[in-house]
Amino acid sequence: MVFSSLSFIFVFLPVFLVLYYIFPPKNRNLLLFLGSLVFYSFGEPYYLFLMLCSIAVNFFIGRGIARFKGRKFEKKFFLLLALLYNFGFLLFFKYTNFFIENINAALRLLGIHWRFYTLNLSLPLGISFYTFQIVSYIIDVYLEKIDADESFVNLGAYLCMFPQLIAGPIVVYADIRDALKERTIGISNLDNGLKTFIVGLGYKVIIANRIGTLWNEVCTIGYESISTPLAWLGAFAYSMQLYFDFCGYSMMAVGLGEMLGFRMPVNFRHPYMARSVTDFWRRWHITLGTWFKEYVYIPLGGNRKGRLRTIGNLFVVWFLVGFWHGAAWNFILWGIFIFILLVIEKNITLKWLNADNLFAKLFSHTYMIFYILISWTIFAISDFSELGIYLSKLFPVFGIGTNTDFNDFTKLLTTYAPLLIASILFSTHYPEKLFGKIRDKVSGILIAFVIFWCSVYYLSIGINNPFLYFRF
Repeated sequence: MVFSSLSFIFVFLPVFLVLYYIFPPKNRNLLLFLGSLVFYSFGEPYYLFLMLCSIAVNFFIGRGIARFKGRKFEKKFFLLLALLYNFGFLLFFKYTNFFIENINAALRLLGIHWRFYTLNLSLPLGISFYTFQIVSYIIDVYLEKIDADESFVNLGAYLCMFPQLIAGPIVVYADIRDALKERTIGISNLDNGLKTFIVGLGYKVIIANRIGTLWNEVCTIGYESISTPLAWLGAFAYSMQLYFDFCGYSMMAVGLGEMLGFRMPVNFRHPYMARSVTDFWRRWHITLGTWFKEYVYIPLGGNRKGRLRTIGNLFVVWFLVGFWHGAAWNFILWGIFIFILLVIEKNITLKWLNADNLFAKLFSHTYMIFYILISWTIFAISDFSELGIYLSKLFPVFGIGTNTDFNDFTKLLTTYAPLLIASILFSTHYPEKLFGKIRDKVSGILIAFVIFWCSVYYLSIGINNPFLYFRF
């Protein structure tokens, strides 16, 4: 089940909210826990047991660490056990076939005819996100930043809370610890949360889903047959689809959390307005960046041990960020591409990009347009031969990949022009600032009403409705 589905909007959510609001406060965590398991079972009933095992194992490991407080050997043993268990399952489900395929490729290069069979595995929904959440909980208990939760139900409600279970934002336990124990909900929570949810729904259904059809048309034509202008247009469409898809989902999660009395962390701050890659990654998927900073970059030494060590730490982080996104080499290449640009910025260009003059502003935004489109092209195309063809279309050299027939570009640009303009406008902060000023007025309520029913209409006619980040 996804948030942008009629069954969730008109069946699951209203039924759950009615029960949640009438339940005694002391029983709401139990209802949230059970309701989240029901929500998850609609998408992955076979992996529900895996989710319950994760909660149980980490609950007892957390209690074990707390029991041996002050005894380093026992605490480290439990920490290592938790890391092996949690990352072990993530590696098994997400990367086993990737490793097998690469071993087989290496054997072919060596002329060895032995082959390993790949496994018939599907990736459990949300495993990349809830693994990071529970690992952050265990590490924080180990570091004595938080106390181990004494309630299995509370920890279960934290780990599998349906607003953020499938695709984040990544919520660390410390951020909602107090709300898990005691929270107040009222009409203001429902009102504000519902409006935030509706805006996110509009981003997802009205913009992301529809502009995604432009990218699909480019893929259908075939990378070999498209012109250079259409290649850039396709990269732009995919970039906008990805942003409004994931940003929309995150906004819906934040809105749902507020309806339930939880303050979820903001996951996006208009990243396409950034003037550097460094700034971009402070605005995009903020909770993932924070997780890697707190649990990988800083423990490695951060920027405290000299320039070379800092570069090495950045490489580790961005290699892992790329690999976390998917079991394919293009994601690793994508992570390394970002790493190279970050190193260049931090050591050479960042002060120029951030300069407060017109030329610097124009140059930095132009630079970011190229970064965004090239970066997400690498991200989107997993087959290296196909990626090479697409990049040759973006940058035709000496006639290689040149197609002078621009009819395809003109046709699709004309068809999607209103949607392209809307995506540019809504990727800035101006519409949200305006809506923030009127959201409690009649005009704001009317806008939310229109967004909601337009979204429902597009869902009812069966418009393509995937969530791109579900596969990561």
